[in-house]
Amino acid sequence: MALNLAEELSSITTRATAADWRAAVRLAGDGLVAGGVTTDAYTDEMIAAVEAHGPYIVIAPGIALAHARPAESVLKGGLSWVSLETPVEFGHSSNDPVSLVIGLAAIDHTAHIEVLKAVAGVLSDKEARAKLEAATSDDEVRAILSSLAVK
Repeated sequence: MALNLAEELSSITTRATAADWRAAVRLAGDGLVAGGVTTDAYTDEMIAAVEAHGPYIVIAPGIALAHARPAESVLKGGLSWVSLETPVEFGHSSNDPVSLVIGLAAIDHTAHIEVLKAVAGVLSDKEARAKLEAATSDDEVRAILSSLAVK
């Protein structure tokens, strides 16, 4: 059975403002915390991962998948969604600037891979991606993702 990303989203923020990549990742982390998915420590772990390993989380043009390893700071699996009003640079050679940051928290490696597959599937659909990028509300993002889950 396909994973329904709309059901996994604990928080959606559209047209957010971030001064830099750290602020953008923090917004995604704040969404995970607000949804009861992680503690604040997980947000710090996501930022530390990029500081240590570079902008590997920028997985496609304009898209960052902010995450860290499964840890005690993850209370349950979930996602946050942050579209940025003005894209920010993460330092990626070909996929900058980023206008969408998806926060990912998984309780184990298997769940992590399943969510990655689901996100990749949705974002590789050009029509769906265009609709998601144009969405201006939580309800609109959820409706688009829900419609994709039934395909």
